[in-house]
Amino acid sequence: MSTPHSFREAPPGGLLILDEETVHVWHARLDQFADQATRMWHLLSADEREWAERFHFPQDREHFITARALLRILLGRYLDVPPQQLSFSYSPYGKPALAGEGERDSLRFNVSHSDGVALYAVTRGREIGVDVERVRHDVVGESIAEHFFSAREVASLRALPTGLQPQAFFNCWTRKEAFIKAKGDGLSFPLDQFDVSLVPQEPPALLSIRNDPRKASRWALQSLPVGEGYIAALAVEGHGWQLECWTLRPQFCAESTV
Repeated sequence: MSTPHSFREAPPGGLLILDEETVHVWHARLDQFADQATRMWHLLSADEREWAERFHFPQDREHFITARALLRILLGRYLDVPPQQLSFSYSPYGKPALAGEGERDSLRFNVSHSDGVALYAVTRGREIGVDVERVRHDVVGESIAEHFFSAREVASLRALPTGLQPQAFFNCWTRKEAFIKAKGDGLSFPLDQFDVSLVPQEPPALLSIRNDPRKASRWALQSLPVGEGYIAALAVEGHGWQLECWTLRPQFCAESTV
């Protein structure tokens, strides 16, 4: 597993190649695609358009349209399929998958977006989860940690100097969310039933899982450098993989939104 220092520019057009020993993560700032949002609308399915119409605020609706269209464009590049022809299925807890991609080495993916930043994680034959959050300093003073984190995590968080607690809080939150999303169990798997590292400068790690301590060793956690004001984490099943990180720009999608 490698630690990226930054996201690289996306490769030129054409088929994207991904083997079972590599994990791809894509980063996008959704506002950069505002000029393409209208053209992206035609890439969405009927249910995605219906979903978009439920957003009250125009910016939220535009970000949803852009995020879903970018997902389709990316997956279409891996599968050599037009973006609008892709179909998705969903687990009982809402985890998306490509319809018909059930084989052992099939393409797996996960998506997260927060306050205009989107992340897409893609693998083959491994479960994967990703989460990005905008850092909010006000949440640390609330009792969110005490309600959702494990006792071990709360003790680690509250032992830190006040100035470090916002970063530690979101380290913990994003790592827990990424793991839950990778497992696909939703909140049926309580957040306080496993421990992750959270202290700044300490390596990301899944430390333990209640009732099944050996299972924690099957998973790897990775921090992602998505820019100032945001914290992000990646959870991947297994070890020995290499991480490649790319930045999505409007020109990457130009051919798909004509």
